Amino acid sequence: MKLHELRDNEGAARKKKRVARGPGSGKGKMGGRGIKGQKSRSGVALGGYEGGQMPLYRRLPKRGFTKPNRKEYAVVNLGLIQKFVDAGKLDASVAIDEAALVAAGLTSHLRDGIRVLNKGEVTAKLNLTVSGASQSAVEAVEKAGGSLTVTSTTRAAEAE
Repeated sequence: MKLHELRDNEGAARKKKRVARGPGSGKGKMGGRGIKGQKSRSGVALGGYEGGQMPLYRRLPKRGFTKPNRKEYAVVNLGLIQKFVDAGKLDASVAIDEAALVAAGLTSHLRDGIRVLNKGEVTAKLNLTVSGASQSAVEAVEKAGGSLTVTSTTRAAEAE
């Protein structure tokens, strides 16, 4: 087989329908838009209009709320931290803070801080300082002989 012999499968590529290209095309004169009216003009968007009936987006109830100042944490699992320690990307003998976790490549963005969750096994004696941690993660690190310090800011601390 040569390059000039390559072809699409039969029916794989359909030609685009060329509207408003004369009476012989079957879609000539007004190009399938009908006669006059708003919908025959260009630049008209009648999205959501149902002919006077109450539109679906107004029939459904409003739900939920998006908190504008919500904190978004980058989540890191203990098993992943242990994996990075074993690989030599993190040094367990020194204190590990959020900057060290980002530098090691555990998470790409710091966001509002890092939250450590207890997923996976941890065997190294870690000294972690992060913005947030689950209670089970704190217990797992302490069980392995290390310490996990949470430096999350509360509303009272932000007000001062």
